[in-house]
Amino acid sequence: MKETRSHAAAVLSLIDRLPCAARRIMIGIAGPPGSGKSTLGEDVVAELNRRAGRPDRARLVPMDGFHLDNGALDARGLRAVKGAPETFDVDGFAALLHDLRRGGADIRYPHFDRARDCAVPAAGLVPAATPVVVVEGNYLLLRSGGWATLKDLFDATVMLAPPIPTLERRLTRRWLDHGLPHDQAVARARGNDLANARRVIAQSAPADLLLGAAEAPAV
Repeated sequence: MKETRSHAAAVLSLIDRLPCAARRIMIGIAGPPGSGKSTLGEDVVAELNRRAGRPDRARLVPMDGFHLDNGALDARGLRAVKGAPETFDVDGFAALLHDLRRGGADIRYPHFDRARDCAVPAAGLVPAATPVVVVEGNYLLLRSGGWATLKDLFDATVMLAPPIPTLERRLTRRWLDHGLPHDQAVARARGNDLANARRVIAQSAPADLLLGAAEAPAV
């Protein structure tokens, strides 16, 4: 897809312009649910590894592994808004980012299993020798709570923000693909998902590179 390729090229150009550093490079890709962060991150990591001729030059670390477990959400009355900022373990996620920034050791991190609707501990690995880590998640640039501390951990940040109608179509399709009837899929997309999308767009700090609805050049 032409747009996907151009977005990946823009992120790669941003990385290429970073000053050379002896330490690990950390890139943050933020954006609303349904914006394509995961695909963009995968494409960027694949190209960095292809260029280097090695599979571990870059690794992708998703934020989604830090969803609070459903039992914890039920105890707090938060299951209905799962995916909102308050339904993640932001302190655990921040601790992982600090460990990744320090480097020097192999680091395990959790993955989110959508089919089972739960996090799988230690399912991902960033080897000590990996010099570039790309992190993707909705709330990397959110300017509230513990999320507000994260931006300073990245060497460069990207915001991927397609128009709301585009997000609604993609999110509806996501729920349809999960087996929901059309009316329920639309309700899920228009409810919690788009509320979180609008929060990301309205309450995130500016990124170094904006891609999507109103694209701007990198600064």
